[in-house]
Formats: sequence, structure tokens, C-alpha cells
Amino acid sequence: MDNDIFENLVWLAIVTLISVIQNVSFAFKVEHEAKHQNSKSFQRTGSPSFEKVYSANQNCVDAYPTFLALLWCAGVFCSQAPAAFAGLIYLFVRQKYFVGYLGEQTQSTPGYIFGKRIIFFLFLMSVAGILNYFLVAIFGSDMEKYLKTISGTVSALLLIP
Repeated sequence: MDNDIFENLVWLAIVTLISVIQNVSFAFKVEHEAKHQNSKSFQRTGSPSFEKVYSANQNCVDAYPTFLALLWCAGVFCSQAPAAFAGLIYLFVRQKYFVGYLGEQTQSTPGYIFGKRIIFFLFLMSVAGILNYFLVAIFGSDMEKYLKTISGTVSALLLIP
């Protein structure tokens, strides 16, 4: 395996592991809130604070498979470094969404909208990379350099709110 490719895949793996740690911390927050209800069994309903933590966690868990699939697709087929960068930003935004959800509902909206933008960016990177694969296979034309340049440049624009 090419060393450059392996190093970049390591970045995708690190982002994936950080996301797993984040999921576990969210689950611990749900468990902690459930224990404060003095309940011996895990129930979906409870105090308003438990409902918020549970709902925020569930919303993050629902989007997680899509995020992982797009992260790896974009990283493998298009460009690993911008995909890993977008993944790290997504994890930061997801944390902001989770914390915002625990406050007023309007506090979670910016994190939600920003997260959708990052998911869309990863989707576009995935589609472009897969289309490039078929261009190489069918026509022998490789646009990989252009895709890496464009995705690297556009990924910096993700920081703009």
C-alpha cells in the first residue's frame, strides 16, 4: 500500500475514532440523566432534562451512519485530507448541536444547519470521486488532481458560518 495513501487513511480512521468517543460521551450523558431520575430501568420518558438529552443523543445517532459513509466515501474516492478536515468540523458542529439542544431549541439550529452543509460537502466530494473513477475506467481521463485541488480549497470555506 502506498505510504501517502496510508497516512491519509489514518486521518480518516482518527476522525472515525474521535466520533466514536463523542458518541460514547453522549450515551454517558443520557445514562447520567437517567440515573438522576432514580429509575432502575431505562425509560424513554422522564424529566424534561432527560427528554432533551435523550432526544439530542437520538438525533446525533440517527445522522451518524450517513456521516460515516460519506466521510469514508469522500476520503477514499476523492481526497482524504479535506474529507478528514470536514469530518473534524462536523464533529465540532455536532457537539455544538448537542449542547445547544440542551438549552433552548433555537440554540441548536445553527449547529444543525452547519452540519447539513458539511454533510452536503462530503456528499459532493463522494459523487465527484466516484464519477472520476468511472471517467478513468471508461474514458481513461483522470481528474484526480483537479478534484483534490478543488476539494482542498473548498474545505477551507466550510469554516465560514
